[in-house]
This record gives sequence, structure tokens and C-alpha cells, in this order.
Amino acid sequence: MNNKLELIAPCHFGLEAVLKREIQDLGYEIAQVEDGRVTFYGDEKAICRANIFLRTAERILLKVGYFKAETFDELFENTKAIPWETLIPKDGKFWVAKAASVKSKLFSPSDIQSIMKKAMVERMKVHYHMKWFEENGASYPIRVFLMKDMVTVGIDTSGVSLHKRGYRQLSSKAPITETLAAALIMLTPWSRERILVDPFCGSGTFPIEAAMMAANIAPGMNRSFLAEDWTNLISRHAWYEAVDEANDLIEDDVEVDIQGYDLDADVVKAARQNAQDAGVDHMIHFQQRDVRDLRHPKKYGFIITNPPYGERLEEKQALASLYSEFGESFRNLDSWSAYMITSYEDAERYFGRTADKNRKIYNGMIKTYFYQFLGPKPPKPKE
Repeated sequence: MNNKLELIAPCHFGLEAVLKREIQDLGYEIAQVEDGRVTFYGDEKAICRANIFLRTAERILLKVGYFKAETFDELFENTKAIPWETLIPKDGKFWVAKAASVKSKLFSPSDIQSIMKKAMVERMKVHYHMKWFEENGASYPIRVFLMKDMVTVGIDTSGVSLHKRGYRQLSSKAPITETLAAALIMLTPWSRERILVDPFCGSGTFPIEAAMMAANIAPGMNRSFLAEDWTNLISRHAWYEAVDEANDLIEDDVEVDIQGYDLDADVVKAARQNAQDAGVDHMIHFQQRDVRDLRHPKKYGFIITNPPYGERLEEKQALASLYSEFGESFRNLDSWSAYMITSYEDAERYFGRTADKNRKIYNGMIKTYFYQFLGPKPPKPKE
């Protein structure tokens, strides 16, 4: 496989800067940052390392084509021009798993998918001298994105979305994805020396992601990826090396103060189980507790949380008092900072304070705001 590959990492809209920084921290050069995706350069090892180490990417695609297509003929010919035989072995299972189109003349996903598949088959028939493909080998799902008639073609190296770390078997009503939780923590100045409390912890995603960061546990340690089976492109050794690197970096004896509370005892039990599966249960204190009873003797702590949005009508009525109680508890926490993601329009009003900053973020299709209520910086330790 050639040394300079282009890789595409999709992410949540509004969080591209966080992902860009993560990719640079891994040592890779950024090619382009667009809405909801960051493209970067790397080698075959970068595919393994990006899948295992990136906390905020949704998946990693190997970019194999970029061309203009205003007609289905152009789409067919340009797809056929991609050297598929260098990418997919003759027993490979290949299909266009997803096609998305924005402001383009070609907009029907199912037509785009079937025409591209046809073009791939035509090309591979000639190169492999075969009329029929069994497709019983490794999987090579193709993902296509059309923007203003420009077509980007990638092969998905991840398989199941990267937010599935493997630790969250049990989930609460309105879960926040692991990738989004990680990105939001990274948007705050929290570090493992500081206290972190989530008073609406649900299935424990914020505390668990924070603990994994504190202990330097790579998010992809406990799962597998489609490209592990691509022995034609990536050596098994490259995967072993990336996992060894991840193992060497773990410091799970680090001292932290991370806490998660929820009113629902079953939810707290589920959060504990999830933390155990993530290997960080010894780092987090979970407890059944009302937001009214939120207090802490120490100063300069952080609250990072995803309070209820009230998607259902009967819940909406309870929101005003819930956010008021939250605001009340926060005012009693001397010099703390609070960060909350919510789609509730009156969040600031009932919380009782205007956010110092807020940021619009799409959580799935729901437009939410990440409100940031900043406390003072702790004094620098004396030399």
C-alpha cells in the first residue's frame, strides 16, 4: 500500500476543530477541514492508529476518489476509472453502503448506489477476468458524498461507528454519544487534576469518557474494525503495533475525582456496569442523588452534563423547576465552572445566569447548545 494515503474522519457538526487538534496530536498532516469532516494524510499505520486513538471521529474512511459528476454517465465512468483491483481482492464483499447528496444534480441515493456498484463490477471483471464475484471475503463498504456535483468516494475502515467503544451495553433514555461526550469535555479546560461532576449522568458517558482520558485509555482498545480483515492492504502487524502502543500509554493508577449522580437507581447501576466494562470503575464515584443535593467541599471544580431536554410533553412541564434547582446548586459551589448541552430553549433563564459562551452543536438531528458558565481560574501553585 502506498505511503501517502488520504483519510477522511467524519465528526459532529461544530466539532471539527476538536478533531483536527486530535489528528495533529497523533502526528498527521491536515489536508482539509469541512463541515462535519476532517481529511488528513497518513500511511497504513495511520488507519490503525486513527481508529484506535481518535476520541471524536465517527469513523475513518480511506479516500479513493474525487471527481465531478453532473450525469449518471459521468458518475459511472469516473467510478470505473478508480483502480478498484488495487483496493479490493477478488473475493472481497463490496457495496455502496451510503450515498449522501447536497446541492448536486444527482440526488437519488439508491440510483447513485446501484450505478457505482455496476461501475465497480465492470472494472473488476476486466482486471480479474471473472464474470461473477462470490463476494464471500472481507467487507469493503463504500461511502459516497456529493457536494455541488463534486463526488468524494471513500472505503469505510471502521465498520460499526467509532462512538461504539464497546463499554455501553446499557443506555439511559436520551444518551449522548461517546464521541460527542469526548469532544465536549475537550472543549472545556478540564484536566485530570481537577474535580469533575455530572449531576445528570445517565448511563455514565461523560464520567467514563473523562476517566478514559485521565488514564490515557485509547477509545478503540476493546473493539474490532473492518479493516483488520483487509490483509491485502494493511498488515496484521500494523494493528498489533497500534494496540501495543495504546497499551503502553495506559496509566490507570492515576488519582482523580470524577463523580456521576442520577435520580434513578437503575440508571446509576447501569452506569457502574458500563464503567466496569470500560475498565475505569475504580476511578469514578457513582451515586443516586438529586441535583438539589449537589454539593462539594472543594473549589474550582467542573460540572459537565447533559440534563433532560423534555422531548416529551409531560417532561417539558418539569423542566423549569429542574433547571432552577440545578442553577441553585451551582450558585452554592464556590468558584466552579459548569458546562451543559441541552436543546431546552429556556435553559439559561431558569438556570438563573447567562452563559459566558455558548456553542451550537447538532446532536443527531436535534439542535442543541453547549452553554459554558465559567468560574475563576485556580491560583497557580506556589513554586
